[in-house]
Amino acid sequence: MSLRAEAPAPPSARVRRFTAAERWVHRTTAALMGVCVVTAAFLYIPQLAVLVGRRELVVRLHQWAGLALPAPVLLGLASRAFRTDLRFINRFGPHDRLWLRAALRRDKRRASRPAGKFNAGQKIYASWIAGATLVMLGTGLMMWFTRLTPLVWRTSATFVHDWLALTIGVVLAGHIGMALGDPEARRGLRTGTVTSEWARREHPLWRP
Repeated sequence: MSLRAEAPAPPSARVRRFTAAERWVHRTTAALMGVCVVTAAFLYIPQLAVLVGRRELVVRLHQWAGLALPAPVLLGLASRAFRTDLRFINRFGPHDRLWLRAALRRDKRRASRPAGKFNAGQKIYASWIAGATLVMLGTGLMMWFTRLTPLVWRTSATFVHDWLALTIGVVLAGHIGMALGDPEARRGLRTGTVTSEWARREHPLWRP
């Protein structure tokens, strides 16, 4: 991908970043993930567990939300724009290595962090959370259907599930924190469009 900048658009112009299908996938996935995180907190944190009278209901909500978690992405594959964005996320180029090196050095200069539609940090986060979700789904099924696997497998699955859940909670908190610090990025996910000035500043290699 060329690093050459093109003629800038008017600062007040808005450009399309996400389609309705892509926003639906993100919102639905976020809602299901939120149910999983909240119900897990009420199941594992004693101070919260005592506040719930119907623990069995919380368990069922956690199980079914986790089981449905991959569904929005699978349904989103029907959208051409969503499939295109997945290809962008799955490809790392020379500019992504530059972005990562600048991030590791804490170099916040925009010129040192070239990015296409998604920067290297967003690509790594998306890939990691997708893999972690599949691991959580697999270990969760082993814990749910206890007669399908030996005891040692279920014990290992419980260990992985619990510690990976804690890691996901920390990573999600960081993801939400970064989103709170960028109102225009949130507006892009809410309305589908961003200002051309934001696009040039944060994603200079992106060509809407």
